[in-house]
This record gives sequence, structure tokens and C-alpha cells, in this order.
Amino acid sequence: MLRVVQLSNSVSSAPEAGPASPPGVIVGVGSAAEIAKDQSWLQAATFTLTEDACADRRVVTVDSVPETLAELRTRCEHWPQASSVCDDVLRTVAPEGPALASVLTESLAYSTLQSGPEFARWLEERGPARMPEIAHPVQAERDGDTLRIRFNRPQRHNAFSTDARAALLEALTVAQLDPSVTGIVLSGNGPSFCSGGDLAEFGTFADPASAHLARTRHSPALALDALTARLGRCCRADVHGRVLGSGLEMAAFCGWIEAHEDSLFGLPELSLGLIPGAGGTVSVTRRIGRWRTAYLVLSGRTVGTDTALNWGLVDATYVGAQRVAQ
Repeated sequence: MLRVVQLSNSVSSAPEAGPASPPGVIVGVGSAAEIAKDQSWLQAATFTLTEDACADRRVVTVDSVPETLAELRTRCEHWPQASSVCDDVLRTVAPEGPALASVLTESLAYSTLQSGPEFARWLEERGPARMPEIAHPVQAERDGDTLRIRFNRPQRHNAFSTDARAALLEALTVAQLDPSVTGIVLSGNGPSFCSGGDLAEFGTFADPASAHLARTRHSPALALDALTARLGRCCRADVHGRVLGSGLEMAAFCGWIEAHEDSLFGLPELSLGLIPGAGGTVSVTRRIGRWRTAYLVLSGRTVGTDTALNWGLVDATYVGAQRVAQ
């Protein structure tokens, strides 16, 4: 399920041009010198690992390549379908183009995995779960020409729920319809910005087809994308604490992200047998490329503010009261 290409030996095994079938997960491995000599595999690989400093967005620098490869093998063997679908989707979406087509592609793939055995296994391992009722999951208020929207489920690290999605979409729709709104600030109450989808709610969909229609016909991602096209950097996310899963995916649609020093970023969906489903294969890929997006999903690892700023995942960070821009 995972192919490793040593760049030191890649001259004799160049990537196939225009493969007739999906190539699957391919991880390149090499030093900075080897990476500089081999652009073909950098482009063809799912991502490339090195222990050397490297600014190329197709490359991820890790402390230990062997340890990282061992983790990746274990995860891809445990979730072979989700890891393959993740690679397929990231190679297929066109993040530089209109968001709608790519969001539809992502959602169809997500629904496919929702009906698959890996997600079913996770649901069985999780067991029964009860969704707590939390009033006012999203707060919105007008501050002059700026609309301030705050996730408001702090006791669950603002885990994203169906009622939170509806309330967020309502607030964003108001901004779309009101031309006097010239700024949006998306933030979260409590210890985190948003820790991703509420795991207690997973598996409650009527069927995968209905879930796809709900995600794509009532999409905060598409609303944020449209508002960023209109407002640019004035559509801003102010993040802290856990910025995971759908929380990261939605923030990445904003024209500007400011992160506090305690922020932690990640895409943990593979551990559920799923892929990002809130537009992240588009929004995160626009910021850091498909290669580092794939690394976040397939490795399950998180990154802090320094790496996020270096990669372009965020635009500015706060260390105490001091602001550091990219």
C-alpha cells in the first residue's frame, strides 16, 4: 500500500509518465543534495521525506526518516482504503481553480469511505455515543462593518457539530447578502479554536448519499471561499489551541490566518477511516500544496505554529503580545 523511492537510486527508475491507473501512495526519501537533483520524483511522489532542511513544499523535514516511514507503513496498512482514496483525491482536485468542483470530488470520496469497512470498524470500536445538547453553538455579532463569528462549544474544544454548521452557515450567509459587511473574524471561545468534527455525532447520517448532499448544499467551506474572494485578507481566522480537522479546513479558506503560540494543527481523519471532508483537500492544499497536506493526513502528526508559519499554513503568529508575520 506504500511504495518508498530512494532518490539516490531513482535515476534508473524514473516515474511513469501519465500512468494508466492511480499510482498509489509513493514516499520519496533523500538528502537535500539528492532532492535538488531529482525533480521528477518530487513531483510524482505523494510527498518526500528528508532529515535535512528543505523549503520545497513537496518535501517534509522530519527528525528520523526510518521512524516516520515505519509509522506511515503501519497507518497505510491499517487504513489501506482511506490512505489510497486520500492520495487519489489530492492528485485529482485542482486547488488553484474554483472550489466547487474540488469540494464535490472530496465529498463523493468521503461518502464512499463512510460506507466502507474502515469507518465501520472505527464506529464499532468507539461504541455508542451521546451528543450533548449545547445551546448557541456559534455566536455572531456586528462590530461596525466587521462580523465577528465565534465557535461556542468550549467544553468540547468547539468540536464541529451539525447544529454548529447550520449556525455558522447562517452567519456567513448574512455576510454574503449584506454588502456593508467589509470584514469577518472567525474565532473560538474557550481553550481551542475548533478541534474538528464532534466524534459523538459521527455515524448518525441517514446514508452516505444524503450526507454528501448535506455537506455540499449547506457548505460553510464554499461560503467562506466566496467571502474570501470578496474580502481578501479581511476575511480572517484568529486561531488558538486545537486547530484540527474541519477546524483547520475552514480556517484555511480564510484570506488571512493569525495563530496564537499554543496553536496545534492537524488532519486526523485517517484514524477514522476517512479523509478531510470540510473542504480541506482544497483549502489546506492551496496553502501548503498537496504533498504536505498528504503528509498531515497520512502521518496523523500535528505541527505547531513555527512549522505552520514556515509552510504558509498560517500568515502570522503571536508570541505573547508580539506579532510575527510570514
